[in-house]
Amino acid sequence: MKAINSNGLLEKVTIDKSGTNNAGLNLINLQLALLFMFGGIFQQLSIRQIKYLNNVAEQDYRSIKKITKPMMGFKAFHSAEATIAGIELHHMLKKGQHQQAANLSVFEQFYGLAG
Repeated sequence: MKAINSNGLLEKVTIDKSGTNNAGLNLINLQLALLFMFGGIFQQLSIRQIKYLNNVAEQDYRSIKKITKPMMGFKAFHSAEATIAGIELHHMLKKGQHQQAANLSVFEQFYGLAG
């Protein structure tokens, strides 16, 4: 529900074999069907239950967990947000995902964006 509130209604949702997620998404589809019956637009979520398809997304934040776990949590949200944003930026630069990465090293790109 958090994802739908922050990103809007999706067309397709990929989940693992969790029955809880499936039940929640089916409830949302039921509510959408009721809205359609009362004059709303027809919209349904397509639910894909594939056990290993979301592993790529799950593995992507593995490096963040490895760095932040020894810290034993954050005291304030803003410090957690800033730390995780810096870690994410470093990994994106390391993977070459920055669009203006021309011929700069990772450190030059990082300091150019952070400064």
